[in-house]
Amino acid sequence: MSSSVRRPLAPREFVGLMASCMGMVALSIDLMLPAFPDMREEFGLAPDSTATAWIVTAFFLGLASGQLVYGPLSDRFGRKPLLYTGLGIMFVAATAAALAPSLATVIVCRVLWGIGAAAPRSLALAMVRDTFEGDMMARTMSLIMATFVLVPVLAPSVGAGIMLVLPWRALLWIPGVAALGVMLWARRLPETLPLDRRRSTSPAALLAAAREVVRSPQTVGFGIALTCIFGIMTGYVGGSELIIDEVFHREDQFPLIFGALALFMAAGSFFNARFVVRIGLLRVLRFASYYLVGAASLMAIVAVVTHGRPPLLLFAVSMAALLPAVAVIMPNANTAAMLPLPHVAGTAAAILGTVSTAGGALLGSVLDGRFDGTIGPFAQGVLVFGLIAAASISVLGLRGAPGGRGADVVAVRAIPAED
Repeated sequence: MSSSVRRPLAPREFVGLMASCMGMVALSIDLMLPAFPDMREEFGLAPDSTATAWIVTAFFLGLASGQLVYGPLSDRFGRKPLLYTGLGIMFVAATAAALAPSLATVIVCRVLWGIGAAAPRSLALAMVRDTFEGDMMARTMSLIMATFVLVPVLAPSVGAGIMLVLPWRALLWIPGVAALGVMLWARRLPETLPLDRRRSTSPAALLAAAREVVRSPQTVGFGIALTCIFGIMTGYVGGSELIIDEVFHREDQFPLIFGALALFMAAGSFFNARFVVRIGLLRVLRFASYYLVGAASLMAIVAVVTHGRPPLLLFAVSMAALLPAVAVIMPNANTAAMLPLPHVAGTAAAILGTVSTAGGALLGSVLDGRFDGTIGPFAQGVLVFGLIAAASISVLGLRGAPGGRGADVVAVRAIPAED
């Protein structure tokens, strides 16, 4: 490709493109949730089988492992070549999954699909870190999260609507086509990592970068919190369809219920984007961790009092109270974990993303596997994960951070770079 100088994107277009990159993950999961009953029927599974949760878990495992490759390589070769590579893999894997003859083959394709989606997911975080610092990075991440949260709001309903006229396999084609669209849009993006900040990919250099990541108490503390938050989200996304069907017998209303609850995540993200710069990144994280424990305790109490079978409205209220905390902690913990490591942003994003995504996928699969026809196991797991997240934020993350507000706000860098 010929060398050319590109103007930086306007902030709104940059946020939109990064949200689209992050949205590849949500689209790859939430669009096909309404298809789980049809998958069980086609592949000869019992109506209450949890095997379809592996559609989510396998994707997250691929997502976790792929980041270990893209992150360090992007520190050496730049973000855009690796972004194109991942989006291409995602397209091929989605196509293969749509043609797969068995659930086992679909799951294998989902691992590869996750490996491809790891590029836009992790490199979006690295590109934001290349471009912003401190509270402004937290605000930008919140805007990105608020924008891409529209995907889980709309995707289940869109998926259910498509299945009214097309077979469930049609839902596997859409994320692949979307990956091609993002690839074309990304051509407008300048390379965010200038040549003078590129790093070697030698084993010694990679080991030194990894050592910096794991030796930062701030990064480790917020990384543990992220892992627990991903565990809550993976368990919720993977098991929500079964909970709505088996506990509340509202399978036909699942897309509407899931989308309505996702609006509370969007509200949390918009709140964070509006106030994080004013209040301060670390103060918001401290408050959100306390709120998370309170909301998780509420859900656990609801489960105990109702023997795991509350009225749907009561369960929805407890989830609506919980999800804003998740929406606030996720981008802020990502930001706070990355703040000490601007010089190894790609490697840091890879390690952070791999550990939190793989760990969260495994934690979520534990929640899904313990489903007993009630919300009890899910509520118990949410409380345990919430307590661990809050403790790691307070004991490691906040104590390891210099000062109470994080770094000062800086604007977007205008980086002319080679395409």
